[in-house]
Amino acid sequence: MSTEQRSADWAEEAVLRHAGEAHLTREEQVLERIARARRRKAKVSEERITSAHGAGGKATHTLIDAIFLEAFRNPLLESLEDQAVFTAGGARLAFTTDSYVVSPLFFPGGDIGELAVNGTVNDLAVSGARPLYLSAGFILEEGFGVADLERIVASMAAAADAGGVQIVTGDTKVVQRGKADGCYINTAGVGLLERPVSLGAANVAPGDAVIVSGPIGDHGITILLARGELEIESDIESDTAPLHELIAGLLDAVSGVRCLRDATRGGVATILNEIARASEVAVVVDEAAVPMRPEVRGACEILGLDPLYVACEGRLVAVVDGGQADAAVAALRAHPLGAGASVIGRVKDDPPTLVLLKTEFGGTRIVDMLIGDPLPRIC
Repeated sequence: MSTEQRSADWAEEAVLRHAGEAHLTREEQVLERIARARRRKAKVSEERITSAHGAGGKATHTLIDAIFLEAFRNPLLESLEDQAVFTAGGARLAFTTDSYVVSPLFFPGGDIGELAVNGTVNDLAVSGARPLYLSAGFILEEGFGVADLERIVASMAAAADAGGVQIVTGDTKVVQRGKADGCYINTAGVGLLERPVSLGAANVAPGDAVIVSGPIGDHGITILLARGELEIESDIESDTAPLHELIAGLLDAVSGVRCLRDATRGGVATILNEIARASEVAVVVDEAAVPMRPEVRGACEILGLDPLYVACEGRLVAVVDGGQADAAVAALRAHPLGAGASVIGRVKDDPPTLVLLKTEFGGTRIVDMLIGDPLPRIC
């Protein structure tokens, strides 16, 4: 097709689009354009991978949709949950994998080893599964300290014990000096679904309540400050923790749990966008109801960050039947890791696929996915 023909086609499309939007209000026109952009086939426009592609935002989702999902498409993968759930030998199993490249390796409240175990335990637990077995793969840089490796491995062993899992297989590779950043870890995990639950982002419906299990943003801000580049001192520690017992208590107490997610890369905002798109609903969040430590709020204000996008590693986002919201909050608060649980929003039917924030100043704004992440390598 010639350049002239493409220009003519684009011009014709613009005329038709304008005619179709003529009867809409300005707000409706904006929403229609957002919806139209989201319906386009995913395509990676960059010629090379950037850090944004690994940050959990729009660039990551585009990479997954356009390249990985396109190549590996199958029914188990298409749901794009944090794990695959399937039946084998009459048992319902959950299977997940994740890689950890956090910098620095050691930070207040945890380290890369503890993070790797907890993150994999949580990705299994949010499916409703009881985590059982993990693998651990290590990519070590030549020259990495043996004492540091022993410290990381000991931390993983303690985290596995706390998470009720065993590390049963693994692998080790060593790369040349300068080809890695000390230590990278990959973990995979298997869990058993013992309850007749089917949780997922596509299950959410208007009227449901959105709950977080505690203050958000602790992990991301801890990692940012631990890098020592900002000369900001704080007592904030990572919230990294295994959530399997917290989730089990919630599922035992509440039958109307629709979806569970741990709010890691991209924070609560990204999780809610994934839910809104998967179920084609609107999620309306009350900014004043979002729990947050004053130290995190202050750091975000100084650094110009929106805490809704800052990663957690021990916080749960739950969407439950609206009529069972109080029971769900009570069940979460009964566990130490859910003591700060709070309803932060509700699910509506309009505008579909969007997350809206009712601000503390009385306005409303769209909370979209970021292209990348202002805090790279936080897990």
